[in-house]
Amino acid sequence: MNIPSASGVLRLGWPSLERLPRSVRRPALPQGAGSVGIVHLGVGNFHRAHQAVYTEAVLADDPGWAIAGVSLRRPDMHLALAPQQGLYTLIERSAGQAPSVAVIGALRSVLVAPREPRAVTALLADPSVRIVSLTITEKAYCRDAHGGLDLADPLVRADVAAPRTPTGALGYLVEAARQRREAGRPGFTVLSCDNLSGNGSITRELLLQHALASFAGEPQAARDLAAWIDAEMSFPNGMVDRIVPHTTDELRAQVGELLGVEDAAPVATESFTQWVLEDRFAAGRPHWERAGVQFVDDVAPYEAMKLRLLNAAHSAIAYLAVPAGWATVDQAIARPELRHLIETFWRDEAVPCLPAGAASGAGEYCSALMTRFQNPALAHRTDQIAMDGSQKLPLRLLPTVAACLATHRPCSRSALILAAWIRFLGGRTDDGRVYTIQDPQRDGLVEALRRAGPSAADRVAAMLAMPGLTGAGFSAGPGLIDAITRHLAGLDRLGTLGWLRQQATRQGGGT
Repeated sequence: MNIPSASGVLRLGWPSLERLPRSVRRPALPQGAGSVGIVHLGVGNFHRAHQAVYTEAVLADDPGWAIAGVSLRRPDMHLALAPQQGLYTLIERSAGQAPSVAVIGALRSVLVAPREPRAVTALLADPSVRIVSLTITEKAYCRDAHGGLDLADPLVRADVAAPRTPTGALGYLVEAARQRREAGRPGFTVLSCDNLSGNGSITRELLLQHALASFAGEPQAARDLAAWIDAEMSFPNGMVDRIVPHTTDELRAQVGELLGVEDAAPVATESFTQWVLEDRFAAGRPHWERAGVQFVDDVAPYEAMKLRLLNAAHSAIAYLAVPAGWATVDQAIARPELRHLIETFWRDEAVPCLPAGAASGAGEYCSALMTRFQNPALAHRTDQIAMDGSQKLPLRLLPTVAACLATHRPCSRSALILAAWIRFLGGRTDDGRVYTIQDPQRDGLVEALRRAGPSAADRVAAMLAMPGLTGAGFSAGPGLIDAITRHLAGLDRLGTLGWLRQQATRQGGGT
């Protein structure tokens, strides 16, 4: 049965596939074929353009690994995909080339955890599910300033108080483990696909802490559950890389014209994609290597390159571009002054401070990154990248700063990026327009800046004093503080472009 949309236009779905242009790739398996072997927590655009695509590529030969998704908060993805039987359009865009278009069928359903928590728990506890993957972003791991489980976090407190009716990702994983253990069922692999360095190891430690806290009133039961998790489950580290912008109404309209049917949740992305994993899976895995996944003994070098080169540069672009009114990455990086900052940040600070084993190929990687940033077909919004800076900068930028300080290298470009973030938190563009700050620590950050007043030095001191921002082992000395303050005052005085231009034209082009 063909399903019309609310507007009367035919909706994407299995019945409408026959109407699509021949150039559009169809799902790997027919409707109803295969079975679910993966549950993904946090179904968003990145998952649908990355892990789901790798899985789609191997389903024809490996049909037991289809994906069931779980939205932990909002029903939006369920509402968009349920009428489409989980199907959605993937468009890969490269500069100067015709887009590649495919319909992805690996995602079979999307549950909404707040609406059907028992169904989510039952799904996670089902022994046919052998991998539970996550893209929940850094803040949803509920870590404290020292990297452990934040027992004061409201989500953690609620799940620890009522562990059999969880609401957070970690709580659901603990309850699934408890049910499997009590039923004599096998364990599963937890596969983090987020930008945490050592994401698998971190998830394991947090889950063990969560299990012990959840059953603290039953010490032996808590220890037994933690021991079972440690013995029966696996937590491989991994690195994921693909630029995936938000879906816009313009994209939906373009897909409608291209396909002749309506898709409420298409995804546009770049042609580049990378996934690097440790090959440690408790209950098997898809043959992802056939789709290009790299299985390695040590993910750390790949993580370091991606976080410190791509992600740090993305943050730098965003915190300078949003106040300047540059809406997309390609618009921002087209400014020679900003491009100069990014290139010299890579050359003089980030690459020399990469850990041993990570610097090989960094020059080629940076060159490829610049090409990706310049891709106008993506229209990757800078305000999207700017979200959650308090969670991202400690992972993306501060390791470079700490390494520079430890080796007595100058880190003025990193200081400029930190100054740009502080100025971004002021919430006004160079011409006075107001924009929204989206950050889990927004209220505390904004209040700290308000109390600090207009002085650049006082604002820098207030931000560096924020709990959890700088992380364990990091200390900003007087030289770094002075550099951040100088850049912040310059950005206040001259605006984004004026200050970048002044830095780029200084003797030697330094910042």
